[in-house]
Amino acid sequence: MELAAEIELHPLVEKCKQGDTRSYSELYRQYSRAMFSTCYRLLNNIADAEDILQESFTDAFRHLHNFEYKSSFGAWLKQIVVNKCVNHLRQKKMVLVDLEKSTISHLPDDDPEDEEKIFLQVAAIKRAVQELPTGYRTVLCLYLLEGYDHDEIADILGVASSTTRTQYKRAKEKLLQILKEGGRS
Repeated sequence: MELAAEIELHPLVEKCKQGDTRSYSELYRQYSRAMFSTCYRLLNNIADAEDILQESFTDAFRHLHNFEYKSSFGAWLKQIVVNKCVNHLRQKKMVLVDLEKSTISHLPDDDPEDEEKIFLQVAAIKRAVQELPTGYRTVLCLYLLEGYDHDEIADILGVASSTTRTQYKRAKEKLLQILKEGGRS
């Protein structure tokens, strides 16, 4: 017996598809805060996050007729947001090193002792994440905060999954360094 989770129709989405303009405003109100957080975590710039948020909603609303409930509306919208953020970062020349094309041979293993010793306040961690280089911050946020796995991140960024794993590992190391030094890398 195969179990398949059926995604229910979203009443506001259905009203929007029928042309109800108030439903567009309500959908925006319901999802904008969470989507802005995603934009800001990835872009680390309020103005850019606001711009990408607006572009994402514009695209989502423009293509709402294509939304077929293969996922929840929130997941569909988040994918649009993440893709727009990544495209924006690419335009700003975010640098990721593809290890399959690199000469780096071996990286040392994680030092689990350091990770277990560091228990800092959320505000300090947020500041430290903002100080990370763009590539590191992007992979770290997509993996830890947005819940993507390395293969998904690799597809989104157009790099090998080994690259995202390395970027994530280096991001953690850099984050620990920033936290140990009390900020300002």
